[in-house]
Amino acid sequence: MDHLLNTAVKPDWESLMKALRGEPTERVHHIELYNDGEIDLAVCQRYGLLDDLNQNDPDFYMQMHLKVKRFLGYDYIRMGLEGAEIQLNWHHTEDTGGRAAGRNYIDEHVGPITNWEQFEAYPWPDVDKATSHGLEWLEKNLPDDMCVIGSGGFGHFMEWVSWLMGYETLCYALFEDRELVQAIADKVCEHNRKVLERILQFPRVKITWGSDDLGYKGGTLIRPSDLREFIFPPHKLMARMSHDAGMPYLFHSCGKLTEVYADLINDVKIDAKHSFEDTIETVQDFQAEWGDKVATLGGIDMDFLCRSTPDQIRARVRKTLDDCWAKGGYLLGSGNSVANYVPVENYLTMLDEGRKYTL
Repeated sequence: MDHLLNTAVKPDWESLMKALRGEPTERVHHIELYNDGEIDLAVCQRYGLLDDLNQNDPDFYMQMHLKVKRFLGYDYIRMGLEGAEIQLNWHHTEDTGGRAAGRNYIDEHVGPITNWEQFEAYPWPDVDKATSHGLEWLEKNLPDDMCVIGSGGFGHFMEWVSWLMGYETLCYALFEDRELVQAIADKVCEHNRKVLERILQFPRVKITWGSDDLGYKGGTLIRPSDLREFIFPPHKLMARMSHDAGMPYLFHSCGKLTEVYADLINDVKIDAKHSFEDTIETVQDFQAEWGDKVATLGGIDMDFLCRSTPDQIRARVRKTLDDCWAKGGYLLGSGNSVANYVPVENYLTMLDEGRKYTL
């Protein structure tokens, strides 16, 4: 018998909502932006989760996705539309983590839109033609004790504007052609609005999650004043649409955002902050300053999660929960996401310790 995940956990999305609101809950809830597919597959193989599934079934992926998330103790499935992706200049390289076939990355110098001519010619996706197979399947098959977090395909404003232009090109354009930056930001915003509008039509969606890396280790990727002009208004719209539908708007962003936390929390009105890195800011530090206003998500540092022993991980999880969970408004998870280079044993140890935790 496997020594991990023996403590039973029953999903409970309503309790998850309480945790996000800062209310007391009977147990620790877990959350991740995502797991790389290789991680979920390794878990399935380790615990025999695919033994009773037909891999030729057209819904096999959805069945596997639901089964592994439920087994791991998550209260939700993240899902969005299919076919609403914005075309970018991708590059490919071989993987060094040992599990993936390779890695894709964005050209930081030149994107598909660097001038007005390219802007006019750019093939913006038709959101009305996007499909919602995953959301439809979950409406019919998701157990009542789980919910859907609407995510993917929206809430990527800084990312998509910089990827469409190329980060280097964007930096020049902020001085040389701010009207072009605004035009791209407006197009991205309209695309995101339509995507979220469709996602919100599904009753099993109870939470929305925007993901938009705004910073790096030393600060924001562009000036805070530029974020306020081009990037935060679309996020404010996403938050308002979510709130009008009666659900919280979670926010993921990497980087040092100290200069703009007040904007995100008081003006954009995000309901939770995700992504923490020890070299920038710990979850304890963030919660001490902002935990009375928003929920704090994750924070078990990625480098620590990869390099540490199981005993060290258990101690770190207990310390984090002692400091954060008892105050309310804290959900346990990695500092970013469960990438395919994270040792599966370490990831499962983090979950296991969270399941066992009591004050």
